[in-house]
Amino acid sequence: MATKVLVPLLGEGVEEVTVTKWLKKEGDTVNELEPLLEVNTDKVDTEIPAPASGTVLKILAQEGAPAKVGQLLAIIGKPGEAVDSEQSSVSSGAPAPKAAIAAAQLPITNDQSPVSKHDLGFISPVVAKIAAEHGVDLSQVKGTGLNGRITKNDVLAFVESGKHRPEPVEGSQVAPTVQPISHPATPIPAQGDQLIRHSTIRKQIAEHMVMSKHTSPHVLTVMEADMSRVVKHRAANKEMFARDGVNLTFTAYFMMAIVAGLKAYPLVNSSWTDEGLLVHKAINIGMATSLGEEGLIVPVIKGADNLSLLAMARTINDLANRARAKKLQPDEVKGGTFTLTNHGISGSLFAFPVINQPQCGILGVGAMQKRVVVIDDAIAIRPMVYLSFVFDHRILDGASADNFLMKVKETLENWA
Repeated sequence: MATKVLVPLLGEGVEEVTVTKWLKKEGDTVNELEPLLEVNTDKVDTEIPAPASGTVLKILAQEGAPAKVGQLLAIIGKPGEAVDSEQSSVSSGAPAPKAAIAAAQLPITNDQSPVSKHDLGFISPVVAKIAAEHGVDLSQVKGTGLNGRITKNDVLAFVESGKHRPEPVEGSQVAPTVQPISHPATPIPAQGDQLIRHSTIRKQIAEHMVMSKHTSPHVLTVMEADMSRVVKHRAANKEMFARDGVNLTFTAYFMMAIVAGLKAYPLVNSSWTDEGLLVHKAINIGMATSLGEEGLIVPVIKGADNLSLLAMARTINDLANRARAKKLQPDEVKGGTFTLTNHGISGSLFAFPVINQPQCGILGVGAMQKRVVVIDDAIAIRPMVYLSFVFDHRILDGASADNFLMKVKETLENWA
């Protein structure tokens, strides 16, 4: 009897994946637990193994297409075994979560993507929320995503165009509105130009960054920290940490300083909701990690306030190494309450990072440089670093943001 390959539940809150690569094609033989395809969720690539040995009789989800948890991806069976319409629509006999079963029963179009009863295609909760907030009729929005799917950018562009505003009734008094400046949506390629197709990760980064800038009023405050004591402490302990198999990086010190700041000013460890501020008990710090030209990913250090410097450094090493090796689990990039981005690694002095929603803020750390400073009316040379704190102005005001950043600065400068 044929075995159905369904989208598994890859982590709490994961409702949809994107099929990035099939490792087998129709007609290929596959062994049980052998990698069958790769999917992406929240910029984490995960291999899905074959649930049984046999021949890949039919592939129903194409590369680049979204798929809900529980949706049918492929059918494995004996060579030459017929696949009828009933086999292609019924979920497997293996038990599945209720959400997965419900997703598997959604109608499937020719491109195997879920559709709504209004034939709008799959509408994500974020898209639906933005449309509701601006009174947008999604049937009027042209989708530019895969297979015409409506993205957040499509809705935001539609709102900016002003087309969603109702026409005034003749004789009524309507306040004048300022029409937005129109910009060309697509650049015109010239001879010799090269089109590099967006990767799944690049698309996700773009959507998340645009959404963040449309969600939070971003404000930047910058302070400079003297890293003399941290440099001295690291030099004295680096070899000892190495004997335990841990590379003691400056990132561990920045993380510990952030923990001190969040504990002193809990509102920075919160999220905005329409009902009020949701202050998080857990301190889970995201660590922006570069994947080179592919983009970046933000693994999360859970319970960062419970870690010693050694444990923090070991966790940073582990997450960074597995992030670059694409071996993170979906849950390891979720649940962050604050984010650190060390843009100084590439030589940047300071930056204006974008908040990782739905967090309150993000701390950017610039390159450490020896600079001339004045200390007690005397000129000295110290290893200095710029700390760029970008915060949600709905949650924090300038004074409260500066208090947090000053705590981070003082923790670094007074390291013992």
